[in-house]
Amino acid sequence: MQRRRRRVVVLLRKMLTCAICVIALVALLSVHVHVPVFPSFKVPDFADPYKLPTITQQHEIKYQILSTEQSWTEELAPPHLSQTPLPSRKLGVTGGNSNSNIVKLWKPPSNRDFVPCVEPSSNYTSPVESRGYLLVHTNGGLNQMRAGICDMVAVARIINATLVVPELDKRSFWQDSSNFSDVFDEDHFINSLANDVKVIKKVPKELSTAARAVKHFRSWSGKDYYEGEIASMWEDYQIIRAAKSDSRLANNNLPLDIQKLRCRACYEALRFAPQIEAMGKLLVDRMRSYGPYIALHLRYEKDMLAFSGCTHDLSPVEADELRTIRENTVHWKVKEIDSKEQRSKGYCPLTPKEVGIFLTALGYPSSTPIYIAAGEIYGGDARMADLQTRYPIMMSKEKLASVEELEPFVNHASQMAALDYIVSVESDVFIPSYSGNMARAVEGHRRFLGHRKTISPDRKALVRLFDKIELGTIREGKSLSNKVIEIHKKRQGSPRKRKGPISGTKGMDRFRSEEAFYVNPLPDCLCRRQPLNVNTSLTIK
Repeated sequence: MQRRRRRVVVLLRKMLTCAICVIALVALLSVHVHVPVFPSFKVPDFADPYKLPTITQQHEIKYQILSTEQSWTEELAPPHLSQTPLPSRKLGVTGGNSNSNIVKLWKPPSNRDFVPCVEPSSNYTSPVESRGYLLVHTNGGLNQMRAGICDMVAVARIINATLVVPELDKRSFWQDSSNFSDVFDEDHFINSLANDVKVIKKVPKELSTAARAVKHFRSWSGKDYYEGEIASMWEDYQIIRAAKSDSRLANNNLPLDIQKLRCRACYEALRFAPQIEAMGKLLVDRMRSYGPYIALHLRYEKDMLAFSGCTHDLSPVEADELRTIRENTVHWKVKEIDSKEQRSKGYCPLTPKEVGIFLTALGYPSSTPIYIAAGEIYGGDARMADLQTRYPIMMSKEKLASVEELEPFVNHASQMAALDYIVSVESDVFIPSYSGNMARAVEGHRRFLGHRKTISPDRKALVRLFDKIELGTIREGKSLSNKVIEIHKKRQGSPRKRKGPISGTKGMDRFRSEEAFYVNPLPDCLCRRQPLNVNTSLTIK
């Protein structure tokens, strides 16, 4: 009997030991093997909807040490992505790049203690009694409309108008039917500006028959023009409709409170609609799972090439197609364009192939994750092949999200552009292949948020180097790399004052040559913070 009991005890011990081993093995496997359980196709309902950083919600991007392991337990990948993200420690260890050099590639420029300062002065008052209603028909793509809306907020303040929520452009090249509330958070816009301008959603019904005027505001106009010529129209009209919104307000020589209002409108009030912000956050999170990333605004879509007349590396058939588009687009004034001259002056976007050469010369390794912020690239995959070969971790919103996730946005160019805008503003490095409206808007926003690294290609200088490569007089390698790095040392988004007009220019050309207000809000909306001393408090000068 006693021997039988011993056998039972021994058997139980063996079973217990086996059970413990199995449990330990399962636990070990669960740490090292992540079986993704993908999120719903629908955009998740975030308890705290994602917002682009505002003045009171700024955060510094923390750059992880590249030798540190990352945990890949977050459920970030959409169902159709099978490629496992590369741990950040793998970025940049190839091609002879040292760790210190890789860290430099991602390091933002010093902000030199410049911080946002957009609070109004002590003399600033709440909106006075409105003299009438300002209707605004915006024009252009998303970022052209954004700048125009913010300018019209300032104009409404100058002429004592009640601003009616602006109407978005539905007749441009993109044929987008989106309303203001589809793209922007309408209620937030109205409430944020309550102390600056009265904003309403619609003109009151009782004013449906009121006298109204349609006016083309003069481009790059100052305060005197609006207080004089435009404000005098209230004597005859109750409603003034601005036929266009782009570039209607001067970049410089405006009262400081007006300039600060433009910044509050742009960086605080004009927030994207909640569903766009949420989807944007999802894309940023999924992009971050690959490590630090570059947002590349690859402006190589059909409309851009047709408008600019840039046909380098295109076939005769493609060049004819673009010329036909330009000739048939009524509001594009310039029809005859010399493509070679445009390119030699740096007026053409870099081709995807040229971008690849540029990134390699800067020192970014082939394992660098790149987000393509763009619409449909002209020429498709064939035109992207060289860049894709150099940088295989190349993502876009269409790759990062499922068809079902993008379905609410896909037929609306402005909403799709807004997603690209969010991912670009939040990127570790932003590089535009062309200085268009989005490139300028993102650069300005990144400056405002702490001068995040933005590399602006010197296209005129680069074209000369690319042509030498084609002629065989220079090869890719250290010599080319040193030249490209030297050219771009001071083109990485560090603090500087906004550039004024080019010397010798006159009239409208003078205004046109100025750096746009929203490209660089310094000095109006960025001030240098003084260091704190024991006997002093924080001051801004």
